[in-house]
Amino acid sequence: MDISRAIAAMKQKPGFTEKVGMVLVHNGVVRARTRDGAKGVERLEVTPDHAKIADICARMADRPGIFDVVAQAKSGVFLPGDDLLYIIVAGDIRENVLETMTLTLNTIKSEAVCKTEHHVLG
Repeated sequence: MDISRAIAAMKQKPGFTEKVGMVLVHNGVVRARTRDGAKGVERLEVTPDHAKIADICARMADRPGIFDVVAQAKSGVFLPGDDLLYIIVAGDIRENVLETMTLTLNTIKSEAVCKTEHHVLG
């Protein structure tokens, strides 16, 4: 996803200027270490369910104060530093946008993305 283009497209939708006071972007990348820091990560295999992600975005866009939610999850094998997941949430005020971003991210990761970490040997 080209973030600048995605935001520009969002700004072209009717009602953007009247309803949006914040646009928040998430750009998830592969970590070089496991979440607990105990092991090095050699690569990460990711399989997203694109239909579920689209459904999650549609549901989140219906939340109070939210204008639009878009997300893209990449599929394949990735190395530390590679981009994996993009989410853009646009809405009226930061409380609504921050809460929706957190819920969108957590829901996508728990319901729509399967990941397998491969650790550095040794």
